[in-house]
Amino acid sequence: MRQSTGTTRGRVLPAQHEPQQVPQHPPQRRLGRRLTQLYTGLALYGASSALLVEAGLGLEPWGVLHQGLAELTGLTIGVVSIVVGAVVLLLWIPLRQRPGLGTVSNVFVIGIAMDATLASVPEAHTMAVRIPLLIAGIVLNGVATGLYIAARFGPGPRDGLMTGLHRRTGHSVRLMRTAVEVAVLATGFALGGTVGVGTLLYALSIGPLAQLFLRVFAVPSESGSTVVATGPSKRAILPG
Repeated sequence: MRQSTGTTRGRVLPAQHEPQQVPQHPPQRRLGRRLTQLYTGLALYGASSALLVEAGLGLEPWGVLHQGLAELTGLTIGVVSIVVGAVVLLLWIPLRQRPGLGTVSNVFVIGIAMDATLASVPEAHTMAVRIPLLIAGIVLNGVATGLYIAARFGPGPRDGLMTGLHRRTGHSVRLMRTAVEVAVLATGFALGGTVGVGTLLYALSIGPLAQLFLRVFAVPSESGSTVVATGPSKRAILPG
């Protein structure tokens, strides 16, 4: 019997197809991008919060609490943000939550960036300036959220508190987030924090904005695909 030579009457038999290698980003390059996104996002988050303070038309719930505590203690709002973040992080211990690099960085970078921005931006007195500041602050907050969350270095201390409560109580993240933020908002308002149209506009727009920018800034995973949030996540969406 003659052995097959891989040809039939001069025709070369088709070779077996080998799986093609999908180009991947080098791990160092991917890590560098993620770190850049993490710290850029946190810095911009602090700057956006400062713009909301300058606008004076209403803050996000945790911002209302920070501002109220700043009025009470005489500390800067950035320092208060750092202190509150550290206290909330301690609450992770009984909830058995594990912080990541993004969690710890969140505590310090946002507060520092907030105070730096407030020190450099002049006070706004007219509505012609305050309204654009409010809109810019909300949009920038959405950009910052997309950058920070897409970097995948762990949730912020406030978000981790809500997901931890979800695990321990069995209630939905949405319920836990609503309960915590209503309590935070009420406490901050009682202490002198600013609640207004900006608070409502932020609540209505930050979800869609964050979802949009999560897609824009999605970082390729180890397999070369991108990982983004495609629907309501069990983790809270905002860094805090």
